[in-house]
Amino acid sequence: MRALVDRISSFVPPHLTIISIVDILLVAFLIYQFLMIVRGRRAAHILLGVAILVAMYVASGALGLDLVRMILANIAPYAPFALIVMFQSEIRRLLARIGRRRWLSIGGRLQKREFTEELVLAMVQMSQMKTGALIVLERDIGLRTFIESGVALDAVLSRDLLLTIFMNNSALHDGAVIVQGHRVAAAACFLPLTVRAGVVRALGTRHRAAIGVTEETDCLSLVVSEETGRMSVVAYGEIEMNVSPERLEERISEHIIHRKSSQPVAQSLTDREQDDVAIERETARDATVD
Repeated sequence: MRALVDRISSFVPPHLTIISIVDILLVAFLIYQFLMIVRGRRAAHILLGVAILVAMYVASGALGLDLVRMILANIAPYAPFALIVMFQSEIRRLLARIGRRRWLSIGGRLQKREFTEELVLAMVQMSQMKTGALIVLERDIGLRTFIESGVALDAVLSRDLLLTIFMNNSALHDGAVIVQGHRVAAAACFLPLTVRAGVVRALGTRHRAAIGVTEETDCLSLVVSEETGRMSVVAYGEIEMNVSPERLEERISEHIIHRKSSQPVAQSLTDREQDDVAIERETARDATVD
């Protein structure tokens, strides 16, 4: 065993310490993140051009091309400033990418708060404009079947994106937006409709779809009525209508941290029938709901 340890140690440089290993790993991490950002962008061609100039400098020294070597050597001191100017957007993305990492859960909390705020702001603005909307937030049970029925987006969720999707006469206006994690997975998705008698008579297709998908999965559905502008939240087949922005934010936050909704998960048939009657009465008072 001692001989094996000595043999392994012979391949390790004597000056390599734990600090050196950490230093190397950090540099490798930064280089990897930078390469992931420039991949597929115009900056990748600039990086390739810089690599060619470095290769030319090395080759000029080996081949005795003194003029080329002198020109490149005179340019070299200004290269760092030129690279900072050319890669300023990529450097910003690199810092933002690192900042979004969940270091000690700080980044995760910030991301959740920003996600909730953007979602609530979009819902409130669509409510004020009476723009119909249906947003489904995935939880533990995957929604891939429904995602494949729509138009794939895989975009960062933002208020402007949601407003654009649900804008009247938009190509993606009809159907649901499905959110996975903090990203919009797809839009214009088809969802199953609930077949509960009271709900079918009382509510429109958008609300019935919001209830139907939560009867099959543990997702959270957010609805804006096109007729009244009222916001509703649906979980586990139970709908909470005419919610305030504060209540909406509370329900979204509960969903994100995987807490059980304040609405009951399962009810008896009698309770469901009572809920259906209550929905019918409320809808009758508020006139037609989309």
